[in-house]
Amino acid sequence: MKWVHLLLFVLLVSACTQSQTSTVSPTEVRPTIGSPAIAPTEPAPTPVEPAATRPPAAPESTLPAVRPAFTLGVEPVASGFERPTYVTHAGDDRLFVVEQAGSIWIIEDGAVLDVPFLSIASKVNSRANERGLLSVAFDPDYTSNGFFYVNYTRQPDGATVIERYQVSDNPDVADPESGAVLLTIDQPEANHNGGQLQFGPDGYLYIGTGDGGGAGDRHGEIGNGQDDNALLGKMLRMHVRSGEVSIWAKGLRNPWRFSFDRATGDLYIADVGQNVYEEVNFQAASSAGGENYGWRIMEGNHCFNPREGCDQSGLTPPVAEYDHGSGCSITGGAVYRGAAYPGLDGLYFFADYCSGIMWSLERDPSGRWNMAEQMRVNFNVSSFGEDEAGEVYLAGHDDGTIYRLTSASP
Repeated sequence: MKWVHLLLFVLLVSACTQSQTSTVSPTEVRPTIGSPAIAPTEPAPTPVEPAATRPPAAPESTLPAVRPAFTLGVEPVASGFERPTYVTHAGDDRLFVVEQAGSIWIIEDGAVLDVPFLSIASKVNSRANERGLLSVAFDPDYTSNGFFYVNYTRQPDGATVIERYQVSDNPDVADPESGAVLLTIDQPEANHNGGQLQFGPDGYLYIGTGDGGGAGDRHGEIGNGQDDNALLGKMLRMHVRSGEVSIWAKGLRNPWRFSFDRATGDLYIADVGQNVYEEVNFQAASSAGGENYGWRIMEGNHCFNPREGCDQSGLTPPVAEYDHGSGCSITGGAVYRGAAYPGLDGLYFFADYCSGIMWSLERDPSGRWNMAEQMRVNFNVSSFGEDEAGEVYLAGHDDGTIYRLTSASP
C-alpha cells in the first residue's frame, strides 16, 4: 500500500488537472506586484539581525577558489513519522518535524518526544496527497513571545490557511487554543498548494503559493502565476504584526520548498514543472522584490504558453533546471552553512522527489552557475531543513525518517 500511496502522490505532484483563481478574506487588500504593501526598506517588526533592511548583496562568488573533493551521504536521525513534510528548528537544539495529517513533533537529543508539540488534525484537510499541514516557521522573537506560524489546507474545503499559535508554559507543548488565522486563500483544487513558510533576514514571513492546480495554469486570460490580482502562483511577504501581505515575486507554478542562505540572505526557490522541466530560481539578497519567474509563459528556460516565440522580456530565468529524464518533481533544499563539513560550505543542495537524485548548485567566480549530480537516495525526499547550527536534514516522505546530510570528506 505504501507504494500505491507513493505513486498517487507522485502523479499528483506533477499532475495536470484543473485550476481555479484565488481569493483572499474580505479584510485583505489585494497588493500590486512591484509595489509591496510594506516597503522593502521599512524597519521590520522583528528583525533577525540589527539591520532594518535586507542585507547587502553577496559578493559575486562566495566559493573557495578550489573546492575540496567530497562524497555525500545521509544518516538517519529519527524514524516513525507519518508522511513528514518539513523539518526545522526554533533557535535551539531541538528539531521540529511536521506531519502531513496535522501534527508537529519534537526530536530532542536524538529521541522523539512522547507528546506532539501541536496536533490540529481536526482542522487539516489532508485527504488529497498534496494537502495537509505543510510547514511551520518560528517567530524571530520566539524566545520572548512564543509565537509560531503554520501553513495548512483547511477542513473541509482545502483552502490555504496561515495561522499563528503560541507555546504553552511547557516549552515542548503548544497551546492548541491559541490559534489566530492571519490569512486565508481559496484553493479549489487539491494540488499545487506550495505551503512553505520561512522568515527572511528582514524579519518578514515569506509564503510560497502554487498556481491553484490544473494543466497549464489555465484559469483566467493570463493564469494565476501572471495575475497581479491573485495571491496564487506567488511568493508573498507578510508583516506578521499587522497582517499586511504583499506580492514579493510572481510567475511560480508550485514552489515546493524555498530557503534563505543564512550567510548571504540570498533566496533559492525550487519550482515544480508541468511536464518536462524542473527549475531552481534565485533572488539576490539585494533584491527589492518584483521578480517574475516566468510561469505560465515559461517552463524552466523554455517557452510554454505559447510553445514558440514567447515574450521573455521582464522575466527572470532559473539558474538551474533538469528534465524528466532525471525525475519528475523537484524538492528544494538549503545552502550548507554548518560546521561539521567545511568542504560543503556555500553549496545549495536539492533533490528530485521521484528519482531520489540529489544535486549541488554553486556559482563560480565568473558568476556562472554549476549544477552537479552528487548522489541518489532510496527514499522520497519531501523536504530539506536546517538546525540552529546550519546542518542540513532531509525528510523521507515514504519511510517516515528524518536524515542528516553527511560527507565522507571534511
